[in-house]
Amino acid sequence: MTIEVKNISKNFKKTCALNGVSFSLEPNKIYGLLGNNGAGKTTLLNIITGRLLADSGTVEIDGESNLNNDNALSKCFLLSADNLYPSDMKVSGAYEATKLFQPQFNEQYARELAKRFELPLNRKITALSTGYASIFRLTVALSVGTPYLLLDEPVLGLDAQHRDLFYKLLIEKYAENPCTIVISTHLIGEVANLLEQTIIIRDGRIIQNLPNEQMLSGGYTVSGPAVAVGQFVADKKIISQSGLGGLLTVCVQGTPPERVPAGLELSRLNLQDYFIQLMNKEDGQNE
Repeated sequence: MTIEVKNISKNFKKTCALNGVSFSLEPNKIYGLLGNNGAGKTTLLNIITGRLLADSGTVEIDGESNLNNDNALSKCFLLSADNLYPSDMKVSGAYEATKLFQPQFNEQYARELAKRFELPLNRKITALSTGYASIFRLTVALSVGTPYLLLDEPVLGLDAQHRDLFYKLLIEKYAENPCTIVISTHLIGEVANLLEQTIIIRDGRIIQNLPNEQMLSGGYTVSGPAVAVGQFVADKKIISQSGLGGLLTVCVQGTPPERVPAGLELSRLNLQDYFIQLMNKEDGQNE
């Protein structure tokens, strides 16, 4: 059971949104889909779920083409900022309606989630604030029970407390009913620990697609007193750095040494720093 994306291209007039994109999504795995604004992430997710047609290439869901194929498309659910419900529909009515096109939708669980998020069931969807509109979409996404769950900027407008609650609920869902999850987000630091593999897209092309453990093995972070850190990294290739007071943290490309001077601390490279490094490399800033 996989989703196979094969050589997908899509243009909007003179703008190339996707250019020969190919990858596969394996079962019961959590993926990150990362890229700068306009990289093609949303276009890609819309093509996978049949909301957009590609100019060329194919998408197969468990061996079946997704083109006009209700059986294949019913296995995917895409959470996006689009409201696909009638403008006068209330949250409770939307839950009831969702069962009509998502037979596995767990309405009772959705209502339990609404209570935990303090989402008003009698409010019209179009009258919800940006944050609560996102919460409504999250309660639906967490309750649909499809084998493939695609989340496009799932925490848009949510405060820190609600974002934390969502991440915990997502992991609970995955642990109890494993499925393939794709998270497209700009909040890399918040989701990094959830992801098993990350697909990075830039200007409509896949520039990296690796398990996170393998992806992050090519660098490390050193932190400590600014002067000592500066001396330690003087002959090394710096990915990024940040300071606070007299302390300095530097991300370094390469293999960490077995020993470091006293007072310095080494840790593994994180996904956000890796992403910044890769974008800078694409921009020619690391040359």
